[in-house]
Amino acid sequence: MRDQIKRLEELSRALDPNAAERGQWLQKVVQYTDSFLEQLKSVPVYRSNPEAGPGLFDAPISEDPLDMDRVLGLIRDNIDAAGVHVGSGGWLAYIPGSGLYASALADYIAAITNRYPTIYFASPGAVSMDRLLLAWMAEWIGYPKESAGDMTSGGSISNLIGIVTARDAQGLQAKDFSKAVVYLSQQTHHSVDKALRIAGLGEAIKRQVPLDERYRMNPAALEREILRDKKAGLIPWLIISSAGTTDTGAVDPLAAMAEIARAHKLWLHVDGAYGAAFALCAEGRKVLQGIERSDSVVMDPHKGLFIPFGSGMVLIRDGRKLLKSFYYEAAYLQDSEVLASPDEVSPCDLSPELTRHFRALRLWLPLKLIGLAPFRAALEEKMLLARYFHGRLRELDGFWVGPEPDLSIVVFRYIPKHGNVDAFNQRLAKAVQEDGRVFISSTLIDGKFTLRMAALNFRTHLDRMDLLIQVLREKVKEIEKE
Repeated sequence: MRDQIKRLEELSRALDPNAAERGQWLQKVVQYTDSFLEQLKSVPVYRSNPEAGPGLFDAPISEDPLDMDRVLGLIRDNIDAAGVHVGSGGWLAYIPGSGLYASALADYIAAITNRYPTIYFASPGAVSMDRLLLAWMAEWIGYPKESAGDMTSGGSISNLIGIVTARDAQGLQAKDFSKAVVYLSQQTHHSVDKALRIAGLGEAIKRQVPLDERYRMNPAALEREILRDKKAGLIPWLIISSAGTTDTGAVDPLAAMAEIARAHKLWLHVDGAYGAAFALCAEGRKVLQGIERSDSVVMDPHKGLFIPFGSGMVLIRDGRKLLKSFYYEAAYLQDSEVLASPDEVSPCDLSPELTRHFRALRLWLPLKLIGLAPFRAALEEKMLLARYFHGRLRELDGFWVGPEPDLSIVVFRYIPKHGNVDAFNQRLAKAVQEDGRVFISSTLIDGKFTLRMAALNFRTHLDRMDLLIQVLREKVKEIEKE
Protein backbone atom coordinates (compact mmCIF):
# COMPACT_ATOMS: atom_id res chain seq x y z
CA MET A 1 0.00 0.00 0.00
CA ARG A 2 2.86 2.41 0.78
CA ASP A 3 4.24 1.95 -2.75
CA GLN A 4 0.82 2.64 -4.25
CA ILE A 5 0.41 5.77 -2.13
CA LYS A 6 3.85 6.97 -3.24
CA ARG A 7 2.96 6.44 -6.92
CA LEU A 8 -0.27 8.38 -6.47
CA GLU A 9 1.60 11.11 -4.62
CA GLU A 10 3.98 11.52 -7.53
CA LEU A 11 1.13 11.79 -10.03
CA SER A 12 -0.78 14.28 -7.90
CA ARG A 13 2.22 16.62 -7.57
CA ALA A 14 1.15 18.20 -10.86
CA LEU A 15 -1.60 19.89 -8.86
CA ASP A 16 1.02 21.96 -7.03
CA PRO A 17 3.27 23.63 -9.65
CA ASN A 18 6.60 25.06 -8.57
CA ALA A 19 7.58 28.73 -8.74
CA ALA A 20 9.02 28.47 -12.26
CA GLU A 21 5.91 26.77 -13.63
CA ARG A 22 3.64 29.27 -11.90
CA GLY A 23 5.64 32.14 -13.38
CA GLN A 24 5.40 30.76 -16.92
CA TRP A 25 1.64 30.24 -16.65
CA LEU A 26 1.08 33.64 -15.12
CA GLN A 27 3.12 35.44 -17.77
CA LYS A 28 1.09 33.89 -20.58
CA VAL A 29 -2.23 34.60 -18.86
CA VAL A 30 -1.29 38.23 -18.24
CA GLN A 31 -0.23 38.65 -21.88
CA TYR A 32 -3.53 37.15 -23.02
CA THR A 33 -5.70 39.31 -20.76
CA ASP A 34 -3.74 42.48 -21.55
CA SER A 35 -4.32 41.83 -25.24
CA PHE A 36 -8.01 41.24 -24.56
CA LEU A 37 -8.34 44.58 -22.75
CA GLU A 38 -6.54 46.50 -25.48
CA GLN A 39 -8.77 44.97 -28.15
CA LEU A 40 -11.93 46.07 -26.33
CA LYS A 41 -11.37 49.53 -27.76
CA SER A 42 -11.69 48.35 -31.36
CA VAL A 43 -13.47 44.98 -31.63
CA PRO A 44 -17.23 44.87 -32.25
CA VAL A 45 -19.34 44.87 -29.12
CA TYR A 46 -21.20 41.86 -30.52
CA ARG A 47 -19.89 39.15 -32.81
CA SER A 48 -21.77 36.21 -34.25
CA ASN A 49 -19.56 33.17 -34.85
CA PRO A 50 -21.26 29.78 -35.18
CA GLU A 51 -17.89 28.03 -34.97
CA ALA A 52 -17.15 29.41 -31.50
CA GLY A 53 -18.07 27.01 -28.72
CA PRO A 54 -18.27 23.64 -30.47
CA GLY A 55 -14.48 23.60 -30.71
CA LEU A 56 -14.30 22.94 -26.99
CA PHE A 57 -15.76 19.49 -27.63
CA ASP A 58 -12.85 18.72 -29.96
CA ALA A 59 -10.58 18.93 -26.93
CA PRO A 60 -12.46 16.87 -24.32
CA ILE A 61 -11.34 16.50 -20.72
CA SER A 62 -8.69 13.77 -20.74
CA GLU A 63 -5.96 12.14 -18.67
CA ASP A 64 -3.24 14.07 -20.46
CA PRO A 65 -2.49 17.79 -20.01
CA LEU A 66 -2.37 20.53 -22.63
CA ASP A 67 0.18 23.32 -22.64
CA MET A 68 -0.92 26.84 -21.71
CA ASP A 69 -0.74 28.18 -25.28
CA ARG A 70 -3.17 25.52 -26.47
CA VAL A 71 -5.49 26.14 -23.54
CA LEU A 72 -5.54 29.90 -24.11
CA GLY A 73 -6.15 29.26 -27.80
CA LEU A 74 -9.27 27.28 -26.93
CA ILE A 75 -10.49 30.17 -24.79
CA ARG A 76 -9.72 32.71 -27.53
CA ASP A 77 -11.40 30.76 -30.32
CA ASN A 78 -14.42 29.42 -28.46
CA ILE A 79 -15.28 31.91 -25.73
CA ASP A 80 -13.88 35.31 -26.62
CA ALA A 81 -14.54 35.01 -30.37
CA ALA A 82 -18.33 35.28 -30.14
CA GLY A 83 -21.12 36.89 -28.17
CA VAL A 84 -21.06 40.24 -26.43
CA HIS A 85 -18.22 42.13 -24.78
CA VAL A 86 -19.88 43.51 -21.67
CA GLY A 87 -16.66 45.29 -20.75
CA SER A 88 -16.80 47.43 -23.89
CA GLY A 89 -17.78 51.07 -23.61
CA GLY A 90 -20.25 50.42 -26.41
CA TRP A 91 -22.18 47.87 -24.34
CA LEU A 92 -25.36 49.85 -23.66
CA ALA A 93 -27.78 46.96 -23.19
CA TYR A 94 -29.51 45.46 -20.16
CA ILE A 95 -27.72 46.61 -16.99
CA PRO A 96 -24.04 46.60 -17.96
CA GLY A 97 -21.37 44.89 -15.91
CA SER A 98 -17.92 46.32 -16.49
CA GLY A 99 -15.26 44.36 -14.56
CA LEU A 100 -12.59 46.48 -12.89
CA TYR A 101 -9.04 45.27 -13.41
CA ALA A 102 -8.27 45.76 -9.71
CA SER A 103 -11.11 43.35 -8.90
CA ALA A 104 -9.52 40.71 -11.10
CA LEU A 105 -6.32 41.07 -9.09
CA ALA A 106 -8.36 40.74 -5.92
CA ASP A 107 -9.95 37.53 -7.21
CA TYR A 108 -6.48 36.19 -7.95
CA ILE A 109 -5.37 36.89 -4.39
CA ALA A 110 -8.62 35.49 -2.98
CA ALA A 111 -8.32 32.29 -5.00
CA ILE A 112 -4.66 31.74 -4.04
CA THR A 113 -5.09 32.45 -0.33
CA ASN A 114 -8.51 30.73 -0.38
CA ARG A 115 -9.77 32.27 2.86
CA TYR A 116 -13.02 30.96 4.31
CA PRO A 117 -15.12 34.11 4.74
CA THR A 118 -18.29 32.78 6.36
CA ILE A 119 -17.11 31.58 9.80
CA TYR A 120 -15.37 34.08 12.04
CA PHE A 121 -12.71 31.88 13.62
CA ALA A 122 -11.71 30.49 10.20
CA SER A 123 -10.83 33.96 8.88
CA PRO A 124 -11.45 36.89 11.22
CA GLY A 125 -9.94 39.25 8.64
CA ALA A 126 -12.19 38.13 5.78
CA VAL A 127 -15.29 38.38 7.99
CA SER A 128 -14.15 41.81 9.19
CA MET A 129 -13.79 42.96 5.59
CA ASP A 130 -17.35 41.81 4.88
CA ARG A 131 -18.56 43.81 7.87
CA LEU A 132 -16.55 46.88 6.96
CA LEU A 133 -18.08 46.99 3.48
CA LEU A 134 -21.61 46.35 4.72
CA ALA A 135 -21.24 49.06 7.37
CA TRP A 136 -19.92 51.39 4.68
CA MET A 137 -22.95 50.67 2.50
CA ALA A 138 -25.27 51.19 5.48
CA GLU A 139 -23.66 54.57 6.11
CA TRP A 140 -24.20 55.98 2.63
CA ILE A 141 -27.64 54.40 2.29
CA GLY A 142 -28.60 55.96 5.63
CA TYR A 143 -29.25 52.80 7.66
CA PRO A 144 -28.59 52.67 11.43
CA LYS A 145 -25.62 50.90 13.03
CA GLU A 146 -27.95 48.08 14.13
CA SER A 147 -28.36 47.00 10.50
CA ALA A 148 -26.75 43.82 9.19
CA GLY A 149 -26.36 42.19 5.82
CA ASP A 150 -24.49 39.83 3.58
CA MET A 151 -22.21 39.83 0.56
CA THR A 152 -24.11 37.74 -1.98
CA SER A 153 -23.74 36.51 -5.55
CA GLY A 154 -26.17 39.12 -6.87
CA GLY A 155 -29.64 40.61 -6.75
CA SER A 156 -31.53 37.33 -6.99
CA ILE A 157 -30.08 35.89 -3.77
CA SER A 158 -30.19 39.31 -2.11
CA ASN A 159 -33.90 39.66 -2.89
CA LEU A 160 -34.50 36.16 -1.55
CA ILE A 161 -32.74 37.02 1.73
CA GLY A 162 -34.77 40.21 2.09
CA ILE A 163 -38.07 38.47 1.40
CA VAL A 164 -37.40 35.56 3.77
CA THR A 165 -36.43 38.00 6.52
CA ALA A 166 -39.57 40.04 5.87
CA ARG A 167 -41.73 36.89 5.96
CA ASP A 168 -40.37 35.87 9.36
CA ALA A 169 -40.29 39.39 10.82
CA GLN A 170 -43.93 39.92 9.86
CA GLY A 171 -44.88 36.66 11.57
CA LEU A 172 -46.33 34.96 8.51
CA GLN A 173 -47.07 31.26 8.88
CA ALA A 174 -47.97 28.70 6.24
CA LYS A 175 -51.67 29.00 7.06
CA ASP A 176 -51.47 32.71 6.17
CA PHE A 177 -49.78 32.47 2.80
CA SER A 178 -52.90 32.30 0.62
CA LYS A 179 -54.22 35.50 2.24
CA ALA A 180 -50.90 37.37 2.38
CA VAL A 181 -50.62 40.26 -0.08
CA VAL A 182 -47.44 41.54 -1.75
CA TYR A 183 -47.56 44.91 -3.51
CA LEU A 184 -45.36 45.35 -6.56
CA SER A 185 -45.63 46.65 -10.12
CA GLN A 186 -45.26 45.64 -13.75
CA GLN A 187 -41.69 46.93 -13.55
CA THR A 188 -40.66 44.73 -10.59
CA HIS A 189 -37.75 42.45 -11.47
CA HIS A 190 -38.64 38.80 -12.11
CA SER A 191 -36.23 37.64 -9.39
CA VAL A 192 -38.72 38.90 -6.81
CA ASP A 193 -41.44 36.57 -8.07
CA LYS A 194 -38.94 33.70 -8.07
CA ALA A 195 -37.83 34.57 -4.52
CA LEU A 196 -41.44 34.52 -3.33
CA ARG A 197 -41.89 31.03 -4.77
CA ILE A 198 -38.63 29.77 -3.25
CA ALA A 199 -39.66 31.25 0.11
CA GLY A 200 -42.86 29.18 0.01
CA LEU A 201 -45.03 32.14 -0.88
CA GLY A 202 -46.13 31.03 -4.32
CA GLU A 203 -49.73 31.16 -3.12
CA ALA A 204 -49.43 34.72 -1.87
CA ILE A 205 -51.50 37.36 -3.62
CA LYS A 206 -49.33 39.56 -5.83
CA ARG A 207 -51.04 42.90 -6.30
CA GLN A 208 -49.76 44.92 -9.26
CA VAL A 209 -50.04 48.58 -8.34
CA PRO A 210 -50.62 51.02 -11.23
CA LEU A 211 -47.76 53.18 -12.46
CA ASP A 212 -47.61 56.90 -13.08
CA GLU A 213 -46.60 58.50 -16.38
CA ARG A 214 -42.91 57.99 -15.49
CA TYR A 215 -43.36 54.23 -14.90
CA ARG A 216 -43.08 54.61 -11.12
CA MET A 217 -45.44 53.04 -8.60
CA ASN A 218 -48.36 55.32 -7.76
CA PRO A 219 -48.42 55.86 -3.93
CA ALA A 220 -52.10 56.85 -3.82
CA ALA A 221 -53.06 53.71 -5.72
CA LEU A 222 -50.85 51.65 -3.40
CA GLU A 223 -52.61 52.91 -0.30
CA ARG A 224 -56.04 52.33 -1.84
CA GLU A 225 -55.09 48.71 -2.56
CA ILE A 226 -53.85 48.19 1.00
CA LEU A 227 -57.03 49.62 2.53
CA ARG A 228 -59.21 47.53 0.22
CA ASP A 229 -57.33 44.35 1.09
CA LYS A 230 -57.51 45.02 4.83
CA LYS A 231 -61.25 45.53 4.55
CA ALA A 232 -61.52 42.22 2.68
CA GLY A 233 -59.81 40.36 5.54
CA LEU A 234 -56.55 39.80 3.71
CA ILE A 235 -53.05 40.26 5.18
CA PRO A 236 -51.05 43.07 3.53
CA TRP A 237 -47.43 42.52 4.60
CA LEU A 238 -44.83 43.45 1.95
CA ILE A 239 -44.20 46.32 -0.47
CA ILE A 240 -41.57 45.78 -3.17
CA SER A 241 -40.22 49.07 -4.43
CA SER A 242 -37.66 49.59 -7.17
CA ALA A 243 -34.67 51.88 -7.04
CA GLY A 244 -34.02 51.69 -10.75
CA THR A 245 -36.17 49.27 -12.73
CA THR A 246 -34.52 47.11 -15.35
CA ASP A 247 -36.80 48.20 -18.20
CA THR A 248 -36.90 51.97 -17.77
CA GLY A 249 -34.57 52.82 -14.86
CA ALA A 250 -37.48 54.34 -12.95
CA VAL A 251 -37.12 54.96 -9.21
CA ASP A 252 -40.32 54.56 -7.22
CA PRO A 253 -41.30 57.41 -4.83
CA LEU A 254 -39.47 55.81 -1.92
CA ALA A 255 -40.24 58.44 0.72
CA ALA A 256 -43.99 58.29 0.08
CA MET A 257 -43.93 54.49 0.07
CA ALA A 258 -42.05 54.46 3.38
CA GLU A 259 -44.77 56.61 4.92
CA ILE A 260 -47.43 54.20 3.72
CA ALA A 261 -45.48 51.15 4.91
CA ARG A 262 -45.06 52.55 8.40
CA ALA A 263 -48.63 53.76 8.65
CA HIS A 264 -49.97 50.28 7.80
CA LYS A 265 -47.13 48.26 9.41
CA LEU A 266 -45.92 46.67 6.18
CA TRP A 267 -42.33 45.74 5.36
CA LEU A 268 -40.76 47.96 2.68
CA HIS A 269 -38.16 46.17 0.57
CA VAL A 270 -36.14 48.18 -1.96
CA ASP A 271 -34.74 46.34 -4.96
CA GLY A 272 -31.84 48.65 -5.72
CA ALA A 273 -29.70 46.04 -7.46
CA TYR A 274 -29.21 48.46 -10.34
CA GLY A 275 -29.78 51.85 -8.79
CA ALA A 276 -28.87 51.92 -5.10
CA ALA A 277 -25.17 52.59 -5.81
CA PHE A 278 -26.13 55.98 -7.26
CA ALA A 279 -26.65 57.14 -3.67
CA LEU A 280 -22.88 57.59 -3.61
CA CYS A 281 -23.14 60.71 -5.79
CA ALA A 282 -25.03 63.90 -5.04
CA GLU A 283 -27.36 63.66 -8.05
CA GLY A 284 -28.22 60.07 -7.20
CA ARG A 285 -28.99 60.85 -3.55
CA LYS A 286 -31.64 63.33 -4.65
CA VAL A 287 -33.37 60.72 -6.80
CA LEU A 288 -33.15 58.02 -4.10
CA GLN A 289 -34.49 60.13 -1.25
CA GLY A 290 -36.39 57.89 1.18
CA ILE A 291 -34.32 54.75 0.58
CA GLU A 292 -32.93 55.16 4.11
CA ARG A 293 -36.41 54.54 5.56
CA SER A 294 -36.85 51.09 4.02
CA ASP A 295 -36.64 47.84 6.00
CA SER A 296 -34.34 46.08 3.55
CA VAL A 297 -32.36 47.09 0.51
CA VAL A 298 -30.46 45.27 -2.23
CA MET A 299 -27.49 46.57 -4.23
CA ASP A 300 -25.27 44.87 -6.81
CA PRO A 301 -21.64 46.06 -6.87
CA HIS A 302 -21.29 44.20 -10.17
CA LYS A 303 -23.58 46.85 -11.62
CA GLY A 304 -23.16 50.30 -10.09
CA LEU A 305 -19.69 49.76 -8.65
CA PHE A 306 -18.35 48.18 -11.84
CA ILE A 307 -16.81 45.00 -10.37
CA PRO A 308 -17.11 41.54 -12.00
CA PHE A 309 -20.29 39.48 -12.04
CA GLY A 310 -21.16 37.52 -8.94
CA SER A 311 -21.20 40.43 -6.50
CA GLY A 312 -24.29 41.50 -4.56
CA MET A 313 -25.14 43.02 -1.19
CA VAL A 314 -28.24 43.01 0.99
CA LEU A 315 -28.90 45.05 4.12
CA ILE A 316 -31.61 44.63 6.74
CA ARG A 317 -32.39 47.69 8.88
CA ASP A 318 -32.79 45.59 12.05
CA GLY A 319 -29.95 43.09 11.93
CA ARG A 320 -31.51 40.93 14.65
CA LYS A 321 -34.28 39.98 12.23
CA LEU A 322 -31.78 38.78 9.66
CA LEU A 323 -30.01 36.66 12.28
CA LYS A 324 -33.31 35.16 13.43
CA SER A 325 -34.12 33.98 9.90
CA PHE A 326 -30.76 32.43 9.01
CA TYR A 327 -29.05 31.33 12.24
CA TYR A 328 -28.39 27.61 12.59
CA GLU A 329 -26.36 25.10 14.57
CA ALA A 330 -24.54 22.00 13.35
CA ALA A 331 -22.58 19.49 15.42
CA TYR A 332 -19.63 19.41 13.01
CA LEU A 333 -19.25 23.20 13.38
CA GLN A 334 -19.16 23.19 17.18
CA ASP A 335 -15.46 24.11 17.16
CA SER A 336 -16.31 27.44 15.53
CA GLU A 337 -18.40 28.35 18.56
CA VAL A 338 -15.61 27.41 20.97
CA LEU A 339 -12.86 29.27 19.10
CA ALA A 340 -14.81 32.44 18.29
CA SER A 341 -15.72 35.26 20.64
CA PRO A 342 -19.28 34.89 21.95
CA ASP A 343 -20.01 38.37 20.59
CA GLU A 344 -19.07 37.46 17.03
CA VAL A 345 -21.75 36.57 14.46
CA SER A 346 -20.46 34.71 11.43
CA PRO A 347 -21.78 35.55 7.95
CA CYS A 348 -23.12 32.00 7.57
CA ASP A 349 -25.66 32.89 10.27
CA LEU A 350 -26.89 35.81 8.18
CA SER A 351 -27.23 34.05 4.84
CA PRO A 352 -28.42 30.82 3.18
CA GLU A 353 -24.81 30.23 2.07
CA LEU A 354 -22.12 28.45 4.05
CA THR A 355 -19.20 27.94 1.67
CA ARG A 356 -18.60 30.77 -0.79
CA HIS A 357 -15.92 32.84 -2.50
CA PHE A 358 -14.16 35.64 -0.60
CA ARG A 359 -16.25 38.24 -2.43
CA ALA A 360 -15.45 41.21 -0.23
CA LEU A 361 -11.87 41.44 -1.51
CA ARG A 362 -12.99 42.15 -5.09
CA LEU A 363 -14.77 45.30 -3.85
CA TRP A 364 -12.38 46.34 -1.08
CA LEU A 365 -9.20 46.26 -3.20
CA PRO A 366 -10.38 48.63 -5.97
CA LEU A 367 -11.88 50.99 -3.39
CA LYS A 368 -8.52 51.14 -1.62
CA LEU A 369 -6.38 51.33 -4.77
CA ILE A 370 -8.54 53.83 -6.65
CA GLY A 371 -10.37 55.73 -3.92
CA LEU A 372 -14.03 56.76 -3.85
CA ALA A 373 -13.81 59.93 -5.95
CA PRO A 374 -13.58 58.15 -9.36
CA PHE A 375 -16.55 55.93 -8.46
CA ARG A 376 -18.67 58.95 -7.54
CA ALA A 377 -17.59 60.73 -10.72
CA ALA A 378 -18.38 57.73 -12.94
CA LEU A 379 -21.86 57.32 -11.45
CA GLU A 380 -22.74 60.99 -11.92
CA GLU A 381 -21.25 60.88 -15.42
CA LYS A 382 -23.58 58.01 -16.39
CA MET A 383 -26.63 59.93 -15.13
CA LEU A 384 -25.60 62.95 -17.19
CA LEU A 385 -24.83 60.81 -20.25
CA ALA A 386 -28.37 59.44 -20.15
CA ARG A 387 -29.81 62.95 -19.89
CA TYR A 388 -27.58 64.08 -22.75
CA PHE A 389 -28.68 61.18 -24.94
CA HIS A 390 -32.32 61.81 -24.01
CA GLY A 391 -32.02 65.46 -25.03
CA ARG A 392 -30.19 64.72 -28.29
CA LEU A 393 -32.75 62.11 -29.30
CA ARG A 394 -35.64 64.50 -28.67
CA GLU A 395 -34.09 66.86 -31.23
CA LEU A 396 -34.18 64.21 -33.96
CA ASP A 397 -37.22 63.94 -36.20
CA GLY A 398 -39.22 60.74 -35.92
CA PHE A 399 -38.11 59.56 -32.48
CA TRP A 400 -40.43 59.11 -29.51
CA VAL A 401 -38.48 59.35 -26.29
CA GLY A 402 -39.69 58.19 -22.89
CA PRO A 403 -39.55 60.26 -19.71
CA GLU A 404 -36.35 62.01 -18.69
CA PRO A 405 -34.25 59.33 -16.99
CA ASP A 406 -34.20 59.01 -13.22
CA LEU A 407 -30.82 57.28 -13.43
CA SER A 408 -29.03 56.11 -16.58
CA ILE A 409 -31.57 54.29 -18.78
CA VAL A 410 -33.44 55.86 -21.71
CA VAL A 411 -36.31 54.19 -23.58
CA PHE A 412 -37.23 55.28 -27.09
CA ARG A 413 -38.82 54.28 -30.42
CA TYR A 414 -38.63 55.47 -33.98
CA ILE A 415 -42.03 56.31 -35.47
CA PRO A 416 -41.89 55.82 -39.25
CA LYS A 417 -44.30 57.72 -41.45
CA HIS A 418 -45.60 54.48 -42.91
CA GLY A 419 -45.77 50.85 -41.88
CA ASN A 420 -45.81 48.94 -38.61
CA VAL A 421 -43.98 50.79 -35.83
CA ASP A 422 -43.07 47.67 -33.86
CA ALA A 423 -41.73 45.90 -36.94
CA PHE A 424 -39.60 48.92 -37.84
CA ASN A 425 -38.07 49.10 -34.37
CA GLN A 426 -37.39 45.37 -34.35
CA ARG A 427 -35.42 45.83 -37.56
CA LEU A 428 -33.69 48.90 -36.13
CA ALA A 429 -32.60 47.05 -32.99
CA LYS A 430 -31.23 44.17 -35.03
CA ALA A 431 -29.43 46.51 -37.42
CA VAL A 432 -27.70 48.37 -34.58
CA GLN A 433 -26.72 45.14 -32.85
CA GLU A 434 -25.34 43.52 -36.00
CA ASP A 435 -23.42 46.70 -36.86
CA GLY A 436 -21.39 46.00 -33.71
CA ARG A 437 -20.05 49.48 -32.88
CA VAL A 438 -22.56 49.83 -30.05
CA PHE A 439 -25.11 47.44 -28.60
CA ILE A 440 -28.57 48.39 -27.31
CA SER A 441 -31.43 46.16 -26.15
CA SER A 442 -35.20 46.20 -26.43
CA THR A 443 -38.18 45.61 -24.18
CA LEU A 444 -41.97 45.82 -24.20
CA ILE A 445 -43.57 48.87 -22.59
CA ASP A 446 -47.34 49.06 -22.60
CA GLY A 447 -47.24 46.22 -25.11
CA LYS A 448 -45.09 48.21 -27.56
CA PHE A 449 -41.68 47.14 -28.84
CA THR A 450 -39.33 49.72 -27.34
CA LEU A 451 -35.61 50.34 -27.65
CA ARG A 452 -33.49 50.87 -24.59
CA MET A 453 -30.11 52.45 -23.82
CA ALA A 454 -28.45 51.71 -20.47
CA ALA A 455 -25.24 53.57 -19.59
CA LEU A 456 -23.45 51.99 -16.64
CA ASN A 457 -20.07 50.87 -17.91
CA PHE A 458 -17.06 52.76 -16.55
CA ARG A 459 -15.64 52.74 -20.10
CA THR A 460 -18.76 54.45 -21.55
CA HIS A 461 -18.18 58.14 -22.18
CA LEU A 462 -19.56 61.01 -24.24
CA ASP A 463 -18.10 59.74 -27.51
CA ARG A 464 -20.21 56.57 -27.23
CA MET A 465 -23.42 58.57 -26.88
CA ASP A 466 -22.53 60.55 -30.00
CA LEU A 467 -21.65 57.32 -31.80
CA LEU A 468 -24.99 55.76 -30.83
CA ILE A 469 -26.84 58.79 -32.21
CA GLN A 470 -24.84 58.48 -35.43
CA VAL A 471 -25.52 54.75 -35.77
CA LEU A 472 -29.25 55.20 -35.11
CA ARG A 473 -29.52 57.87 -37.79
CA GLU A 474 -27.59 55.73 -40.28
CA LYS A 475 -29.69 52.63 -39.68
CA VAL A 476 -33.01 54.52 -39.82
CA LYS A 477 -32.05 55.88 -43.26
CA GLU A 478 -30.98 52.43 -44.49
CA ILE A 479 -34.21 50.80 -43.36
CA GLU A 480 -36.39 53.56 -44.79
CA LYS A 481 -34.71 53.12 -48.19
CA GLU A 482 -35.47 49.41 -48.32
